[in-house]
Amino acid sequence: MTQANYALRLQAALKAEAERVAKEEGTTLNQFINVAVAEKLSALRTADYFRERAVRANLTDAEALLDSFGTDEEPQDGDELGEEELATAGR
Repeated sequence: MTQANYALRLQAALKAEAERVAKEEGTTLNQFINVAVAEKLSALRTADYFRERAVRANLTDAEALLDSFGTDEEPQDGDELGEEELATAGR
């Protein structure tokens, strides 16, 4: 793996907290920062992917597909939503 050096300036409090968390995780500050940057890049790329995918979406076909799935069937045992699921579904 090719590595590159970069002088990173962090606020003292942020650096101290990152060092504390890295130590709790059993890793180095350098590795912790590498993982944090990788996670942020992944999140940004994922958001970009879904935005690009939404542009290509065919809502008419998607609605037709959803309408074709068991609309005449009663829910099976275990399909019910509990209070927690209803709350997180915004109902």
